[in-house]
Amino acid sequence: MAQWRDVRAVERALDALGELARPDDPLGARTTYRVGGPAAVLVSVGREADLAAVADARAASGLPVLVVGKGSNLLIADRGFEGIAIALDDSFASLEISGSDVSAGGALALPILARQTANAGLSGLEWMVGVPGSVGGAVRMNAGGHGSDVAASLQKALVYDLDLNKTVEMSAQSLDFGYRSSSVAASQIVVSATFQTQPDAPERSLLLISEIVQWRRANQPGGQNAGSVFVNPDGVSAGEQIDRLGLKGTRIGTAEVSRKHANFIQADEGGTAADVSNLMDHVAGVVEREAGLRLHTEIRRIGFGDRESDVR
Repeated sequence: MAQWRDVRAVERALDALGELARPDDPLGARTTYRVGGPAAVLVSVGREADLAAVADARAASGLPVLVVGKGSNLLIADRGFEGIAIALDDSFASLEISGSDVSAGGALALPILARQTANAGLSGLEWMVGVPGSVGGAVRMNAGGHGSDVAASLQKALVYDLDLNKTVEMSAQSLDFGYRSSSVAASQIVVSATFQTQPDAPERSLLLISEIVQWRRANQPGGQNAGSVFVNPDGVSAGEQIDRLGLKGTRIGTAEVSRKHANFIQADEGGTAADVSNLMDHVAGVVEREAGLRLHTEIRRIGFGDRESDVR
């Protein structure tokens, strides 16, 4: 077992979860940055009863929980996450179409949802092809791109509430969507979501998907990153500000501001989360000092103490 501060709490969680638990799972490797340390406990969830077991383990141990999803918006500290990480398995990756209503499991990858609805002659979700996340994560952060977002088409979500230890239905209105935000708490897991789409010719939707993919290849870097790092301040492009200040190519250790898109930070293979986090802070500091703009990161930093995102 890794050197966790509260070993007894971790042991209580492992005892409560039994065979469901994987101790010291390499959590950073599950993110698109592919840096960072392990989770004290990881649970691969295949049914609602498993979520009930997680709720019991959380109550017994007092450890925080973290839903991993596709790991496309997470930076895990090098020391890891001293808590219970939750990963929905493929049994939560279902897709059901009824007329124009599309119900998708929380673990379904957004690009798959975009392509399958387009092939079914339904439009409105094409933008999702450019977001390498899951349905559950997209609902929680109100993911978006190319002129749309989750709030534009979501009707409702089924959410497992670890505090209540049951699944509850939440309407789009009750989710209080904002820019890259919602009211979904760290203690709530989106197990499915229903979207409203519009009938359209598959050829038109598939053409739009192709254009989005080509645009991303031309304008955004590949490699180890988590997409746009900073939220755009009102009426201002964060990337343009970072570029204007000559920060492209700025490097701290194993992390570099992308030379292709200034709002991306790349991690080297075998790099550290500390370097990525420190570079985020450096860029934000320069922009605030030189341009008077305070940038806030879209990336959830986990295990970084006072910079840690909300997990509980």
